[in-house]
Amino acid sequence: MQWTAVVYAALMISSSIFSVLGNLVLLLVVLLNRSLQTDTWVLTLSFCLCDLALGISTIPFGIHNSIFQVKSYPSKSATCKGSAFLFLLLQVASIHSLTWATVDKFTEICFALSYPVIFTAYRAKIIIAVVWVYSILNAALPLFGFGSYVYSETKFLCVPSFKPSTVAFNMLFMVVGIIIPIVLMCSMYAYIVYIARNQVRRGTFVCNEDHCFYVPASNYFKSSIVMVTTI
Repeated sequence: MQWTAVVYAALMISSSIFSVLGNLVLLLVVLLNRSLQTDTWVLTLSFCLCDLALGISTIPFGIHNSIFQVKSYPSKSATCKGSAFLFLLLQVASIHSLTWATVDKFTEICFALSYPVIFTAYRAKIIIAVVWVYSILNAALPLFGFGSYVYSETKFLCVPSFKPSTVAFNMLFMVVGIIIPIVLMCSMYAYIVYIARNQVRRGTFVCNEDHCFYVPASNYFKSSIVMVTTI
């Protein structure tokens, strides 16, 4: 066995373990703490389940192929197509679910007064339904001839083919499925950090049942950092 395959397998095993354990912990925390089960927590649940499924399905498939040095795999076989379909489905659904969870938090912070009207439990369920329908259709396209799945000797997985003949599907997958969601998330988080920094400079008012009092920026700094890092 080549040392590169050993390193790859070790990284895949570590990723699988941390993915499964991390998402199980997140699920337990949310399920045991009812205060975290908001009207839109289904968005968090969706990407959490996607990452958990990747950790127990697709990643072990790559670990097996890496350890046993599988150099080729029939691209038209049901196993290759099925694993590639599951990989693409979970990856796209995870990214889009995470994007909408970010939109939810962005709206809650930047449009606090309108948030209860904008994001309701019903709308969150509609969003998740649309995300999963889109993800299923996107992953199914290569099965019907629009794009194709092939076995990658470097990734030890069946993945979408990036040949010139499949450029249309690749653009759809990369731009709509990955690039746009990531750019949106980065933009929203950058704006949240910008708002937090401005709030730190101004300080804030904290109110209790009796009165409100001013908290200077120096004291507010630590709490703002915690807010940003835990979003």
